[in-house]
Amino acid sequence: MQKPLLFACLALAVLHFTDEAHAQFTDAHAYDNTPVGTNQLELGYAYTSADSSIDASLVIAEARLNLDQGVLDYKRYFGVSNRLMWAQAGVPFARVEGSIGGTDISGSISGTGDSSYQVGILWTGGPALGVAQFEDYRPSASLGTSLTITAPTGSYDSNRILNLGSNRWSFKPEVALRYPFGPEQKWQVDAYANVYFFTDNTTYQGREILRQEPLVGLEGHISYSISDSVWVSLDTRYAFRGSTSVDGVDQNNTQRVFVLGTEMTATIDSRNSLLFAFAKTLEHENAPAAVGFSVKYDYLWGKGYK
Repeated sequence: MQKPLLFACLALAVLHFTDEAHAQFTDAHAYDNTPVGTNQLELGYAYTSADSSIDASLVIAEARLNLDQGVLDYKRYFGVSNRLMWAQAGVPFARVEGSIGGTDISGSISGTGDSSYQVGILWTGGPALGVAQFEDYRPSASLGTSLTITAPTGSYDSNRILNLGSNRWSFKPEVALRYPFGPEQKWQVDAYANVYFFTDNTTYQGREILRQEPLVGLEGHISYSISDSVWVSLDTRYAFRGSTSVDGVDQNNTQRVFVLGTEMTATIDSRNSLLFAFAKTLEHENAPAAVGFSVKYDYLWGKGYK
């Protein structure tokens, strides 16, 4: 196999890998009611590894990709018309290493990834309450929505094989249903439906135009509160569509991915908490078989926090 063709395969692998990384779970309990005036600073680390056959006819072209990613994220909760709203902004810092099995082709890159911004609201079941009012608050079924925008601020060079930025915008509207149940409401079901919409990358591999149809995602999370400070969850995500074209040529690569994972959150005190997560791709078509874990630390402050 000629080296330029292998380089093209590795580039396609990175494209799928980075899309898969940013299309992972929305955390369970992401739409829980939270006191207004709360500020949240989140520091996170994630590791993901993927081993992907890009084209069945190119059996030698197996790409092994490893992603180490740190995230700095800020979120602010506030009330509008007695409804809870929030605004969030985050930027990742990452290192990606890639290689193709059976060849001496490999590469790596470090830097910033594409930044993301989100606004969300709880339409029902999420009254705007202060910290003191939460002592008498009892969670109920709720409906929420959000819009996440990813901006092309990450490092990108059309002449490189590996890139951390995607050189395009994405928009992810999401609808979320939350339902606590059982004795003392220790159980909770979260159901999310979201769609990623992508703008074109007009400098893909130099001068080519990369287009991608919407990537649809459905998620289910069931969690159990072991105590007032610890809950665990079982998480699933199914994503489909998202096929691409390059300079108008359909790549016939409609995606189908089923991911299974688990999360655990441990609240240290009113200001500090930790979240641990693990996820693995169980079924995949035109997407990497990925496995990874993440650790997040959250610090809260605001009026009423002690």
